[in-house]
Formats: sequence, C-alpha cells, structure tokens
Amino acid sequence: MQKILIVGSGDVARRILSRIVPNARVYALLRNASRAAEWREAGARPVLADLDDRGSLQRIAGLADYVLHLAPPPGEGRHDTRTRNLLAALGKSKSLPRRLVYVSTTGVYGDCSGAHIDETRRLNPESSRAGRRVDAERCLRQWGKRSGVKVSILRAPGIYAADRLPLERLNKALPALCAADDGYTNHIHADDLAATCIAALRHGGANRVYNVVDDSDLKMAEYFDRVADAFALPRPPRISREEAARTLSPVQISFMRESRRIGNKRLKTELKLKLAFPNVDVGIAEAKAACLATVAT
Repeated sequence: MQKILIVGSGDVARRILSRIVPNARVYALLRNASRAAEWREAGARPVLADLDDRGSLQRIAGLADYVLHLAPPPGEGRHDTRTRNLLAALGKSKSLPRRLVYVSTTGVYGDCSGAHIDETRRLNPESSRAGRRVDAERCLRQWGKRSGVKVSILRAPGIYAADRLPLERLNKALPALCAADDGYTNHIHADDLAATCIAALRHGGANRVYNVVDDSDLKMAEYFDRVADAFALPRPPRISREEAARTLSPVQISFMRESRRIGNKRLKTELKLKLAFPNVDVGIAEAKAACLATVAT
C-alpha cells in the first residue's frame, strides 16, 4: 500500500484525502493537536509537528513514499523557511520519497499585462509573498536534482468552490475596476486542484512545472458579475485604477494589480487531467444548485 504524507491541512488537503482513502496509507502533518481527531476520523494518521520548528519534524524522515506539500510559506522574510525545514527533515533518512508535489502560486509570474503565457514565462514576483514562493520552488527543484526525488510543481491561481465564492465582498458592495483598467484573472475549482495533485503523483515529470488553471478567460470584474447575477446580488460598482489607489487597502489593490491569461496545455496533455469544472460558470452553477437544495431542505 502506498504511503502518502500530506503537508498542509487545509480544504484542498481534505478533498485529496477523501479521494485516496482507503487505497493508500495517508499521514497528515498537523501543527494543532486539537485537529487530530477529525483527520483520524477522515482516514488519515495524524503526525504532530510544526514546519516552523525543525526539531519537531524528525518523525517524518522515511515515513512516506510520496509527499504532497500544500503548506504556505511564512508570512514574512525573503525565504520559505518552512519548505527548507521540510526538505532538511526528509533528507535525514536514506529512504527518500519517490515523488514530491508542491502547490505554488501563479503569482510568481507577476503582472503580464494581460498577455497569454505558459510555464516558460520568466518569473517576476511582485510581492514578498510571491517571492517566498519562488524561493520554495528553487529549493525544491535543487533538492530534487541532488536527491533524485521526482519533484513536480503546481502553480495555482485563485481557488474557488461553492463555499469559497466572493459573496461577502458582493454583499459589502466593494468596488471592482472599470473595464478599461481591469485585469485578467485565473481560476481553479478546489476539486480540480485536488485531482491535479493526485494526477501529479502519478504522471508528474521530474522538476516539471504545471499551471493549474481552468479554461476561463475573464477579467476580474466579469467574474464578480457572474457570481452576483447567479445569486441575485447587485453587481459591484466600478471605479478607475486611480480611484482604487486612493480608496482601497493595499491588500485589496494587490489582487487587482496583476493581469495574466494562463494556459493549461501541460495540465491536460502531461497530467492527463479532464477538468470537472472547465470554467467558472460550471462551478458557479453547481454552487447555486447546492444553495437552492439547502434552502429546500
């Protein structure tokens, strides 16, 4: 039976777990002991450790044949010390994992001015957060070359699902950029990201990068409009980029600053993935149906 270690215990990790249990022995790295019972009930074997504490990671050496690394980098600094600590711990055993799959972000590309891009695009992180992701990718690829472990990197954009739609934003009537200033945005449904992680464990190439995006080709405000229309909410007001700079927070502005249209050819041809949610319209429709079903019951 395959032994898989999941690092990063969020929503996508739970979706992965539900797909691979009981066909694999799954270990879940948890920092919070209070979550151990729920993960054990879901079929995983909890391993209590903290990526910020290298000493606590000794137990994972030689533990698994495959590693799924979904943990975010720390909130500050130039380097992803969590990924560095993970690799140091894995390297302490002569029995290294056969594969490691890391979920990164499409933010590593920076602003592409709406251009069509693929995985060969030069990296240009424009935030410290994206810079730490680039650091993690470099560490992982170098480690893969040295160790012989097959490392595959998945670059994901905004992750959405029925419970991860911008409904709160719409209810608050937060503005979006006008068409002339708006940028292109990319999406992937949480279920499709989970499926991609599993596909990468099977088919991912050594030191190969894959963009994990759907087929949507939308500007950000168009996405908000489609969600608003589906849930009978007012569309967000439009403002100029200049007005946004004066009125919105730096965090809100950061999500509006970058524009890129990302291709997914490798995802389909090399990882052999057929998207369950090929565009956001399919995902929004499913979310609306689930909402109506809940109201009916």
